[in-house]
Amino acid sequence: MQTDIDPRNLIGRKAFDRNGTKIGTIDEVYLDDATGVPEWAAIRTGLFSRDAFVPLEPSELLEGALRVPFERSLIKDAPDFGVGRHLSPDQELQLYHHYGLDVAPAPAFPDRDFGRLAGTEDAEA
Repeated sequence: MQTDIDPRNLIGRKAFDRNGTKIGTIDEVYLDDATGVPEWAAIRTGLFSRDAFVPLEPSELLEGALRVPFERSLIKDAPDFGVGRHLSPDQELQLYHHYGLDVAPAPAFPDRDFGRLAGTEDAEA
């Protein structure tokens, strides 16, 4: 998704599935804790329905609406965590798995020389 979009401008926009079928209206946008980049949208799926979380990364903002590249049925079957609360890492992982998305591996430690190991001697000493 375009990362230059203000997440507040997404709230209230209509959302459609990959076939152009209306899913609902965006209620909330969830930001990544580490980067602050919009990561998930909670979409109200009907007047008396719950909110369904959808990933923003493979989604696109087209003509003022969010196009989510998944079937409506998959979106409506997404895990329900309620809205207005922080998503835990475990909940995010469940959502990634639900949508069949790869989870980025944790960043590796930099490759640095942190010194000698205990008990080893320097050959030049």
